[in-house]
Amino acid sequence: MTSETALQLALGFGLGALSVGLWRGGTRKRVTVPTQLRRRQPIPDLQLREWISAAPQGWLVLDGTNRIEIMNERAESLLVRGGSLAPQIRDLDDLEPSAELLHLLELCRNTGLAQRGEWSIGRNDLSVRVMPGERSWLALQIEGSNPLKLQLQQQEQWVSDVAHELKTPITALRLVSESLSLKAEGRQAVLVERLEKELERLQKLVGDLLDLSRLDNALASRSRPPAALDPRDVIGQAWSTLQELAIPRGIELTIEPKRDQARQVCVEPARLHQALFNLIDNALRYSPDGKSIDLSIEERDRWCLIAVRDHGPGLSETDLDRMFERFYRGDPARARGPRNGSGLGLAIVRQIALSQGGLVRARNHPGGGAVVELRLPRA
Repeated sequence: MTSETALQLALGFGLGALSVGLWRGGTRKRVTVPTQLRRRQPIPDLQLREWISAAPQGWLVLDGTNRIEIMNERAESLLVRGGSLAPQIRDLDDLEPSAELLHLLELCRNTGLAQRGEWSIGRNDLSVRVMPGERSWLALQIEGSNPLKLQLQQQEQWVSDVAHELKTPITALRLVSESLSLKAEGRQAVLVERLEKELERLQKLVGDLLDLSRLDNALASRSRPPAALDPRDVIGQAWSTLQELAIPRGIELTIEPKRDQARQVCVEPARLHQALFNLIDNALRYSPDGKSIDLSIEERDRWCLIAVRDHGPGLSETDLDRMFERFYRGDPARARGPRNGSGLGLAIVRQIALSQGGLVRARNHPGGGAVVELRLPRA
């Protein structure tokens, strides 16, 4: 088998699954046409090598004796320690293949079917797809395991690092603004007051980002065992802080059932307080003046269900799909309160629920308004 045939083999299996979307008769109709059936002429050897070299995945082509015919730069960076391809690496054995990989190669040759598996090299676990060819030749497509997960972890770490770095300058700016407020008069006093509000909002945003970062890390293991407690004890603490905003608007909080019925939830008290505070704060933002926020606690099977309902305009389809995403904000015209959130409050609630072995969901109430349900394990 020639080098060009080997290159075509690698790309043929890597790209052969692609299909082409066609437009017919002015309507969108997808017609699947295998790529290899539409090729009219052989692809030049140099062009194939350029495509494989530029591929974001690692490519390795082996002959029937596991001799390495092709290894692109990405495969070299994943497989060769030090990142430099040593001249003595000619065969697969020079890369110290794992027993699992050798089994995949044998299975692929014997069955003639593509195989998927992992290749452990040192501390790295690589994802490998092995594809068969003529005369026992094989093409291996190699990627780092869970590349999307790694990218998300890097993004979360970056957000956490930025939030930590912002804490010090924000604190310094708040001290400066407080000093200016003692001396400012007239128009300057108005500007300083606006500055203080924006710094307060920014400080809250940084705090929310740090909370999300901590909650992301808490999903793997809990630092302390959860406690059994009555949610109504925590609800009162959360409402006492928000009550100053609710009283001028004539909004009250109703809680069912009353104290004559015991309710126990298995959760960290601080996390439950944070989740309930965010849920009630969100309901307060969308509640009309003079209406109530209704909070109910119910036991269903092994769950304790805490539902917070407002009497506002309800949730749109977009809200229902995205309201627990980070930085998502609903239509500001729907908000009844004067305050704007950071778009992280409900995302924090979701992470708290997950970290405590529960979940959160939202729906529109048949009688109007929105309901957000927090499900947590019963004690």
